[in-house]
Amino acid sequence: MKMFNFDGKHLQFAKILTARGLKLAIAESCTGGLLSSRMTDISGASAYISANFVTYSNESKVQILGVSAQTLEKFGAVSEECAREMVQGLAQKTGCDIAICTTGIAGPTGGSAQKPVGTLYVGVCCDSQTTVRKFNLPPKTGRERMKKMFVKKALETALEKLDG
Repeated sequence: MKMFNFDGKHLQFAKILTARGLKLAIAESCTGGLLSSRMTDISGASAYISANFVTYSNESKVQILGVSAQTLEKFGAVSEECAREMVQGLAQKTGCDIAICTTGIAGPTGGSAQKPVGTLYVGVCCDSQTTVRKFNLPPKTGRERMKKMFVKKALETALEKLDG
């Protein structure tokens, strides 16, 4: 089995966080803790990790991150609106310097015509500015590989935010 290549993005991100003395918080839905795992695989992660949450259910998104039940009802958990509320709630709750959230459909089931398997929203909040990016990734890669692709996109989005 070929190992998935993260292109060292987690290492690059960790180096930037450490060099700048920034604290990171992560809230994951579709990635189920994989992003947190990648960021804590690095020795010395306690220098930059503030808090990590897996908020897989709608209830946990509401209770832990403060996502509005109305947002979930109107737009769904896999939406720009939900990702925005997730990451802003995470930043507010933790007081971190940079917050990242993921919400999407890793498949192979659960997709729809409007939100097919491979749909991902990544939210990043830094310096009180929030960015949410939507990705539509190829759905025929399998769930495990899809989650890894989602993590890679989350890291790329966060790096862009720090560089921008």
